[in-house]
Amino acid sequence: MKVPFNKIYLTGNEINLIEKAFNMESVSGDGYFTSKVTSLIEEKFSISKAFMTTSATHALDMAMMLIDLGPKDEVIMPSFTFPSTANSVILQGAKPVFADILPTTLNIDPDDIERKITKNTKAIVPVHYGGIGCEMDRIIDISKKYNLYIIEDAAQGVNAKYKDKFLGAWGHLACYSFHGTKNYISGEGGALLINSKDKKLIERAEIIRQKGTNRSKFLKGKVDKYSWVDKGSSYTPSDILMAVLYGQLKHLDIINKKREIIVNHYIKGLNKHLESEVLKGMTSLEDDRDSNYHLFYILLDNQTIRNKVIFKLKKCGIHAQTHFEPLHSSLKGQTLGYSLGDFKITEKVAKTLLRLPLYTDMTIEEANYVINNLDKILKEI
Repeated sequence: MKVPFNKIYLTGNEINLIEKAFNMESVSGDGYFTSKVTSLIEEKFSISKAFMTTSATHALDMAMMLIDLGPKDEVIMPSFTFPSTANSVILQGAKPVFADILPTTLNIDPDDIERKITKNTKAIVPVHYGGIGCEMDRIIDISKKYNLYIIEDAAQGVNAKYKDKFLGAWGHLACYSFHGTKNYISGEGGALLINSKDKKLIERAEIIRQKGTNRSKFLKGKVDKYSWVDKGSSYTPSDILMAVLYGQLKHLDIINKKREIIVNHYIKGLNKHLESEVLKGMTSLEDDRDSNYHLFYILLDNQTIRNKVIFKLKKCGIHAQTHFEPLHSSLKGQTLGYSLGDFKITEKVAKTLLRLPLYTDMTIEEANYVINNLDKILKEI
């Protein structure tokens, strides 16, 4: 048997929806399906205003522009994240400031956030790792105490909750990802979420998203022609991609349930290795959080063992993967003054974490094949 790390999941209606987009001649940005998806996201996740974007990366770029980030400003984020989180800050001439993570959820440590705050701090970017929410109530308390923006990186957090709220609905701004590796896909795509009633903020987001022009006002009949009024770029996704996404989002709960079954099966099958301390940790489902089951990870004792497990699983036809390289110890991170040894938990996790195969249509038979082979490998090592 071969078990890939990931497979895309199609609901069965995507081709029909793509054909409908072509038949309606709705293929460029802000068409029929963009409107449908936007409304669905706002209503389902209780978002004040959503803007569909070409990627979550671009949504983060827009968010940093919206808060007028500039030179001397600092933004606190985990080192254990994708480079897009930090790039969005650097592109505005500002400085990313890294913080360590909690060993339980692999999310940013609120205590370390507070330790990193200076007079130049302007925002906090909590990254919800693997669809498990950060401690948002504590982070919000910190943001209020120091008058800071919260920009949620919920790229992996679509349809997950922290306490009573969906991820993406907590911060002043947030982003979602619909990349082909995520639970709900458009191939490439994302969303900028604004949880504010500030009409000026929403109006400026429309301008930034439309190449710095007031084209949205023109399309609404508010001006007789549109012109360049602010900085911006082309962040509107094709309506063809939004047609695909609409088909996916209409199956939100079905997709979530399928993934939940596999994650729970992994937990049940591998828990004995956690109890015997052969595994040092694995994905846990916290009582005050509703996961979207984006990924499933295990933590091994050290990097050598982790790499042996990868090799042995591959020989069985099972493709498991590591994850983020800590940003602080990367080549770019070192140019910002960081070095190996700065964040002990982040570094340990990065060296020992292994993601097991997980995809929406994964079968119990496939999950058992992974569990049984992992059992044998862990007994050998």
